[in-house]
Amino acid sequence: MGVGAVIFRGEEVLLVRRGQEPAKGSWSLPGGLVELGESLEKAIKREVLEETGINVKVLGVTAILERIYRDEADNVPYHYVLVDFACEYVSGEVRPGSDAAAARFVPLDRLEEWTAASFTAQVIFRARKQKDKGAFLPLIG
Repeated sequence: MGVGAVIFRGEEVLLVRRGQEPAKGSWSLPGGLVELGESLEKAIKREVLEETGINVKVLGVTAILERIYRDEADNVPYHYVLVDFACEYVSGEVRPGSDAAAARFVPLDRLEEWTAASFTAQVIFRARKQKDKGAFLPLIG
């Protein structure tokens, strides 16, 4: 189980360049794996801090994704179920850490220059619409 964060700061969103497989070198959302006994909200706050050096306010669930990676022999080395959260930037200076090779805020109107995966842009724009309407799924538990 993993978590991802769509982090807004005004008209910008935070992206990280993945420093490890899967998808090493691509720009994506910060996030990572949930530790045993850790709540989803604590996991996303921890992962964002470790990966980018910033603190966030969690707004709510924006998407649930399944990512299955296959190698050349059609084996499945990675299979994740991800809960993506919309977040707002609170504090801290952006710096890549843990498994991120780079991190930066990107203007929403230039997002296509940064994201190779169309599903990443889809999740970001979905979160933006939900943020504008205040229509997130809350966590229960």
